Amino acid sequence: MRAAREEASTALGDTIDTYLDQVAVSLRPSSIVSATGILGRFAGFLSTAHPDVVGAADIGRHHIESYKLWLVARPGAKGPAASINTIRASLTTVRMFFERIIEWDWDDAPARVPIFPGDIPKRDEPLPRFLDDPTFALFMRAARAEQRPLTRLAVELLARTGMRVGELCALEADAVVVIGETHWLRIPVGKLHTDRYIPLHPQLVEMLAAWDAIPGSHAGGRLLANNGLALNRHAVARMLNRITKAAGIAHVHPHQLRHTVATQAINRGMSLEAIAALLGHRSLDMTMTYARIADRTVADEYFAVSAKVEALYGAAPQLPADAEGPNMARLRKEHHRMLGNGTCTRPVELDCAFETICETCTYFATTIEFRPTLRRQHRDAERKNQIGRAQLYRNLLDGLDPPKP
Repeated sequence: MRAAREEASTALGDTIDTYLDQVAVSLRPSSIVSATGILGRFAGFLSTAHPDVVGAADIGRHHIESYKLWLVARPGAKGPAASINTIRASLTTVRMFFERIIEWDWDDAPARVPIFPGDIPKRDEPLPRFLDDPTFALFMRAARAEQRPLTRLAVELLARTGMRVGELCALEADAVVVIGETHWLRIPVGKLHTDRYIPLHPQLVEMLAAWDAIPGSHAGGRLLANNGLALNRHAVARMLNRITKAAGIAHVHPHQLRHTVATQAINRGMSLEAIAALLGHRSLDMTMTYARIADRTVADEYFAVSAKVEALYGAAPQLPADAEGPNMARLRKEHHRMLGNGTCTRPVELDCAFETICETCTYFATTIEFRPTLRRQHRDAERKNQIGRAQLYRNLLDGLDPPKP
């Protein structure tokens, strides 16, 4: 590509083209294609709006401020205005261009980076979209009723392993290996430049064995061939469309199945480290996204606090059936024994010297308006056979009555 030279002055165009040749050594081809388009459009904008710019060294802050407004005003691919992600990608790419040519000490480099971190819009962090259990059950029943072996196998692999659709299409014919007594699937080097192995469910092992027996199933050296050609993401999308239509559910993107695998795993107690290894994440920061969806610790603590708050109003809390931790059933039944910073586990039959600590204090005083409360406490102590506590409230009640003449 030499788009920059066509759009801009010779000096700026040469700098951009030389830069792209350099970063092509370390970046993926798709990243180079993206950078080529963004830097070419940036050069074109400068040649039109700021013809005084000859080279990269001439670009100053006021040019960037003008470029930012131009980015916002441009129509987007899917709407009347460019998306935040498009603006972010453009500014990030141009900023990286400046940072690198300055670091490389090129002659055609400005004195400082004219794009500041605050210029780049914050990235939205929506939670991954996944299929809930009822929807996933409908989806998988429809997939297993599908007549096409390739569709059944592709969907099962996506739904059981959490691999990316690009990884599925790139699986090599010898991707299945046996280590010990376990079958594993070798995921090729992909988006994050990492190799990994995923354990295969016995049902998948059987399906893959049946697939191997089909003539031409590994055409082109791929594990999954589609009519003699390597499987591609467009064919996978059409497969999912058929399945979702048969299941009567909304459209499912291949990546939703990856999100679903991770969400199901974390909901059922799989560790973040294991999920990261399964999905091929470089760091736990990526995996923590799924912890935001369903953090059982947060849920349990929330319901425990809710029980305490409800106890203040004397109403038993209504909690989901699956929200009960190991002690939640007892806490729901005996929520009146919750303390401010914990829970009393003393059996109700036993006395506690601290249960009436204030009433036994020499500074404690009560009056006749508390008689109904004291009577309820006395009856409660007698019902629980707490002799000492019952006598204490009996004495308090007797003290409220005036002495007989």
